[in-house]
Amino acid sequence: MDTILVVNAGSSSVKFQVFGVESGNTLKRQMRGQVDGIGTHPRLRATGPDRAVLADRAFAAAAVPDVPAALAAAGNWLREELHIGPIAIGHRVVHGGPDHDAPVRVSAEVLQRLERYISLAPLHQPYNLAPIRSVLARFPDIPQVACFDTAFHRGHSPLADRYAIPEKLYAEGVRRYGFHGLSYEYIAAALPQIAPELAGKRVIVAHLGSGASMCAMDGGRSVESTMGFTALDGLPMGTRPGQLDPGVVLYLATEKGMSPADIQTFLYKDCGLKGLSGVSNDMRELQDSGDARAQFAVDYFVYRIGLNAGMLAAAMSGVDGFVFTAGIGENSPKLRAAIAGKLAWLGVSLDAAANAEGRSLISRPGSPTPVYVIPTDEELMIARHTLALLAPGPIRSQYERAS
Repeated sequence: MDTILVVNAGSSSVKFQVFGVESGNTLKRQMRGQVDGIGTHPRLRATGPDRAVLADRAFAAAAVPDVPAALAAAGNWLREELHIGPIAIGHRVVHGGPDHDAPVRVSAEVLQRLERYISLAPLHQPYNLAPIRSVLARFPDIPQVACFDTAFHRGHSPLADRYAIPEKLYAEGVRRYGFHGLSYEYIAAALPQIAPELAGKRVIVAHLGSGASMCAMDGGRSVESTMGFTALDGLPMGTRPGQLDPGVVLYLATEKGMSPADIQTFLYKDCGLKGLSGVSNDMRELQDSGDARAQFAVDYFVYRIGLNAGMLAAAMSGVDGFVFTAGIGENSPKLRAAIAGKLAWLGVSLDAAANAEGRSLISRPGSPTPVYVIPTDEELMIARHTLALLAPGPIRSQYERAS
């Protein structure tokens, strides 16, 4: 069976999934895995579709010092022990810049263009591109497809796309991109099956995880996002501040004497829930903590989501539905209930039992604004896009979760 390998590389881990391509372009998930602890305590783990353990092995730190080595370790295991040789590799790439509004097959020229956006996504872009570069050097004949978190938002109107800055900077690419697009694209595709009453209507989707954002979707298309030029904007996140007056950055430079590199590290790694609480960037730890600062961080997160929901509703002149997704959104009934309380003015009325049980529809019958919890599947979206570029045509079960 032909297979597609999906890679999502970070600074200390490489996550991967393998999808089989069955007759009629049907995608079937065969395994999930990751190599984490890169450079310190590398470990390869993988499970099959039934969650059975396929691999769990440790490596010496020197054997897996970086992201390319981690991908090589996973690739060697797939080829030599499972005899899997993918026909293509799909990659999550956070920033596509102004040039890419759709997935693209990677060449050396494309890779060079994408490297220009490393400074706009320093926590993600260099690590997203490292395995692409490695495969291009070692296996140049394997097709690779870059799938962008910014692409889903590239259809925004000029009013939503622009900052109030001179035209020259906009032409250079300084604009509001939006992120988490692969997640939002999956939700948009899933709505007709899971919540048909919302298909084609005005929906706010909250992608709530360590990285968090919200998207206004009208008719399945993104019309506004809480994130902008970089993934620092919008909601507070695990270690990122979210919306911030640019004057704060000037203050850090002029009054605190911080260099651009110091400010970048500070904003990406020391702010958000971690900075507010002084305890942790993990929402689970914050909710379980008795520390007053931890509770304040949780309350701040909820408050900002409520504020941004109002902005997104205004962008669409109303809202017909609300969707929670991603790690926190899918797994924290307590947070969902707190957020729903902030959205009562938008017609949200939560069913406490349905929310606690983790049902798909968690609003009360007759709630003017239905509320859903829909698990996202960015890897499946990447596999779909990769297959579509290799074999244009309909992909069967396109809007269903792969098994």
